[in-house]
Amino acid sequence: MESVIKSVDWNLIIRLRDGDESAFREVFDQYSQKIYGLAYHFLKNREQSKEVVQETMLRLWEHRLQLNSEYPLAPWLYTIARRVTLNMLRQTATSQAARKKLWLTMHPEHNETEEAILAADLERLTSHILNTLPVQQQMVFRLSRFEGLTYEEIAARMNISVHTVKYHLTGALKTLRACFNQAEILFPLLLLFLSK
Repeated sequence: MESVIKSVDWNLIIRLRDGDESAFREVFDQYSQKIYGLAYHFLKNREQSKEVVQETMLRLWEHRLQLNSEYPLAPWLYTIARRVTLNMLRQTATSQAARKKLWLTMHPEHNETEEAILAADLERLTSHILNTLPVQQQMVFRLSRFEGLTYEEIAARMNISVHTVKYHLTGALKTLRACFNQAEILFPLLLLFLSK
């Protein structure tokens, strides 16, 4: 399944970079409703949510040459959509009271479908990046982040020093951060989903 999704995204990205408008239409058809839903969840305004979709897609087209075919489109699009939405919120919420009200309405609620899609995309991308790491770095990262083991527990299980565990974990996080920055995905967002 992952390779099918990756090949579809790869194909779309290559076509987008070549200026293929039909590829842009495919992306628009596939993601516009999801982006609209994400924006509406925060903005509670149909017109503004439509503007977020338009602005996100405009940025996609303007920055298509910077897209990396190694990474899926969805996390990149959602990151851009969130930025545009937050900018719109800042512009809309001019008074302290309005900001407080917006924060109270958007903070405790979560769109589970949107989060599930984003989490799946981030998980797929993270898995792809992890598979490129040296084997020991992969193992240390997985034991730390996925199994929740301490440095000492990882050291004992892998028969290495705590210092080596820290070294490998730092290296893995540095690689992940660099890849996510290249894909324009917020690294703290990744850590948030990894910690769930």
